Amino acid sequence: MGASAFTQRAHDALADPNLKTAIDRTTGTAETKRAAAVGAFPEFQAARARGAAIKDHVIANLDHYLVEFERNAQAAGAHVHWARDKAEAAEIVTRICKDADAKLVTRAKSMLGEEIGLPHALDDAGIERVETDLAEHIIQLAHERPSHIIWPAMHRTREDVATLFFKDHHPPPDADDPASMVASARRILREKFMSADVGISGANFLIADTGATCTVTNEGNAELSTTPPRVHIVTAGIEKLVPSTDHAMALLRLLVRSATGGEVTQYTTFHSGPKRPGDADGPEEMHIVLVDNGRSRMVGDEFRQMLRCIRCGACMNHCVVYRQIGGHAYGGTYPGPMGAVLTPVLDGLAQSRDLPHACTMNGRCEEVCPVQIPLKTLLKAWRVRSWDSQQEVGPLRMGLGLWGFAARRPRLYHFGTRLALPVMRLFGKGGWIRRMPFAGGWTDTRDLPKPAARSFMSQHANHGNEGPK
Repeated sequence: MGASAFTQRAHDALADPNLKTAIDRTTGTAETKRAAAVGAFPEFQAARARGAAIKDHVIANLDHYLVEFERNAQAAGAHVHWARDKAEAAEIVTRICKDADAKLVTRAKSMLGEEIGLPHALDDAGIERVETDLAEHIIQLAHERPSHIIWPAMHRTREDVATLFFKDHHPPPDADDPASMVASARRILREKFMSADVGISGANFLIADTGATCTVTNEGNAELSTTPPRVHIVTAGIEKLVPSTDHAMALLRLLVRSATGGEVTQYTTFHSGPKRPGDADGPEEMHIVLVDNGRSRMVGDEFRQMLRCIRCGACMNHCVVYRQIGGHAYGGTYPGPMGAVLTPVLDGLAQSRDLPHACTMNGRCEEVCPVQIPLKTLLKAWRVRSWDSQQEVGPLRMGLGLWGFAARRPRLYHFGTRLALPVMRLFGKGGWIRRMPFAGGWTDTRDLPKPAARSFMSQHANHGNEGPK
């Protein structure tokens, strides 16, 4: 983390043509499919408003629903654990695994697990960990972190995946086409599913009035991770609560359309306690670890609306910055606009102040958020905090000070604009500026549009709102 580290990571990402290709393939498809799904759902805007209202109600009554969920989960036979921070959460999970004498653990995709550092905690405890989501399996083989909350291996091309599978799968895939590689992963993982001692999952929703947890997947790996093992562990943030199954279904209509452009996923599973007498299968023990890690602090400040987030990933699929630099450049668990808001909460503003600034403020993330989170406003709030706490230092603070001085003096500002335009045009060629003094931060990785001969204000003064005749 850190400002200079972010700058270097972003620079490296912009210089990687394969990364741009991989991101464009996935985000472009996701954007198109989401638009089609929303277009076919006339009630989408009303559903967004209802989704935001459900989440706001839970946030305002979080203490009540936490107590209700714990009571009902315990009544169903689950053990409920409380974790104040990520270290305590990881310790609880590893302790449960050790108490179960676990040698092999299967894990379904969970960004909360990434947030608390669970993969590293299990590895450090000497417990074999197998990531069962296909994309997470790729990430594990590559020894990387997820770059997207829905498609963790988005930054990897099919050719990259083929190289990994031919190196690490024994026997290797029959061919390098997608079907052959999926079949190879299925062969490798099937044995692990059936021999695991503990299965770990996240939860998309926690149902307060039943004590059930809900997982949403497209591969069925979560079900195979949680049903055959003797012990099932759920890790979930406390903001995942909803009052009832009906409320979960209302949010599912938003989640799936926004995440994958579908109406419903292949697998939506509710887990309510361990196996009961007469059940054909299921775990003998179920543990639910409820994680705070800064969330209760958010309830009391201007970032409480971020607790609405249902982790669909739509904001990053439509973010012009994310689509240029990918997820790893952000440095934290959560990338994109939602990550730029959450990471300062989780890791501290001093370590991540560049993230709120890595935004053009175009507002596309707000437009597509299924629960109407005002992401642009929250990012601006972090910028204000960063400025007020004197974290903007050196050339940046001086440059903003000079700009502010000129902006408060319109005549000076317009004079500077009139002076700058002809100078900038001297460096233009073919409608673009590819090199210009003091603009290397931009032109090193992309061209700058050649400016018009006259400024907007100058043209507006002559033509007004009607434009040129």
